[in-house]
Amino acid sequence: MSCIKPSVLLLLSGLCGLSLGLRTWQYPLLMPDVRPKHVDSYLCTAFALDMEKPLYVVAFEPNATKETAHHILLYGCEEPGSLNDVWDCGEMNRNSRQNTWDTKDDVPRSNVCGKGSQVIYAWAMDAPKLELPPDVAFRIGKGTSIKYLVLQVHYASVYKFKKDNTTDNSGIVISYTTKKQPKSAGVILLGAGGFIMPRSSAHMETACAINQDIVMHPFAYRTHTHALGTVVSGYVVKRNRFFRHKWIELGRRSPQTPQMFYPVEHPNVLIKKGDVLAARCTMESDRNTITKTGATVQDEMCNFYLMYWVDGDRTAKQKYCFSMGPPFFYWSRFPLFNIPNKQASRL
Repeated sequence: MSCIKPSVLLLLSGLCGLSLGLRTWQYPLLMPDVRPKHVDSYLCTAFALDMEKPLYVVAFEPNATKETAHHILLYGCEEPGSLNDVWDCGEMNRNSRQNTWDTKDDVPRSNVCGKGSQVIYAWAMDAPKLELPPDVAFRIGKGTSIKYLVLQVHYASVYKFKKDNTTDNSGIVISYTTKKQPKSAGVILLGAGGFIMPRSSAHMETACAINQDIVMHPFAYRTHTHALGTVVSGYVVKRNRFFRHKWIELGRRSPQTPQMFYPVEHPNVLIKKGDVLAARCTMESDRNTITKTGATVQDEMCNFYLMYWVDGDRTAKQKYCFSMGPPFFYWSRFPLFNIPNKQASRL
């Protein structure tokens, strides 16, 4: 059932339907008829939220195809990176030596968020709609740090825009309710940088300790690499003083399959203060050159998204967990022990 409202703010204008037993409305977060000119363009557009009431997002439905969009990210921001309708937000395309930008789409260039960045949702490889568990929602708007939603689209191909002179409306349609939900959703993005040597295998790994007094219930995960990724795995590691670390798998998958959010492997596991979140991307390169981490399809990425819920409104302060990756960082240097090396790199 469709009830999309063409409004700048997320204001109620009519009952859309029932989702998960709730009265919900839909709102399209779509690119405003853009015409990207270059492969690997990263374009952003922002949506201001209604600050008169909190809203609770319970579902995400993609409006995109992998032939056009390499991936889409939805960010929650306290301030957007730009007040323009559209801007170039390819932060990883910056030339670090010259502090210039490598992509030029004749639009202003800025970061995704000007303040308070956090990932809410991610899509790639024709992944289907995501509905959150009952009583779970992303809380946005009044009383939260999320005052804007920013849509970022990475364009894998611009052929049709040049050939047919068409424009693009890729994006995400969210379903939301005004009824307060007892459990708040959050996302922690684990990622690794580094280099993959020619004709070799590499483990791109990251790990971070949870230092906040919080209890997180993980329920979904998503993997993302470019062409060289064969397996992405994520774990929560329970440590003790005798170095007998217990590794509990959260998810393991080939990133070449639809990059949707999948149910975690152990839905009853709890993540608490002192635990470590760890992720690995196993890369296999048959290239004759070094592959670096970057934003283009010729580069690589290593991402493991963990979606969780907490009781009440207080989600984790930690939104990201990144490492420098190989050859600078490995799990063993964290240090972590009892590493499941074979399991973490096999399907």
